[in-house]
Amino acid sequence: MKLENLIGHLKTVINHKWVVFKLCVKAGIPIRGILHDLSKFSPTEFFESVKYYQGGKRSPIVGARNDKGYSEAWLHHSGRNKHHLQYWYDIDVETPIVIPYKYSVEMICDKLAAGIVYQGKNWTKEFELKYWNERESNKKYVNEKMNNFVTEVFTQVSEKGIDEVITKKNLTNLYNKYCK
Repeated sequence: MKLENLIGHLKTVINHKWVVFKLCVKAGIPIRGILHDLSKFSPTEFFESVKYYQGGKRSPIVGARNDKGYSEAWLHHSGRNKHHLQYWYDIDVETPIVIPYKYSVEMICDKLAAGIVYQGKNWTKEFELKYWNERESNKKYVNEKMNNFVTEVFTQVSEKGIDEVITKKNLTNLYNKYCK
């Protein structure tokens, strides 16, 4: 295990958790911000992530998948954290589940924070909408209502910015519009 990978990974995780926390506070769910991604400090996730640390520019999960064909850290993480769409996906159920509000909002905060941290000064308010549309919205585990909700939030962020969109009132209204 390289010391620079250890330090770099810790810095990235802590920075990510800090950005998620700030966004969760803005969204009115501060407890979710505090509890966010605690499993990243478990041995299963931590050691694989240090081994495949990507310089803070992208997730170590990518490195593990490129090397081994899968990421044990991701399987562990997505199965224990309710803010991930994959947590709620049951392959034996035809229609994907609508995620409860607090986890849906935490997911929004998580995705925004990941983009902000990994993109650094290259991050733009349009980034997450483009990423969502190109890489995630069409996955089989994304409920249509959830897709509409997330797409609308990221569309608003791309037009108005985070400060205006990530509020408890706005997110509650959008969730009720698309997911209730």
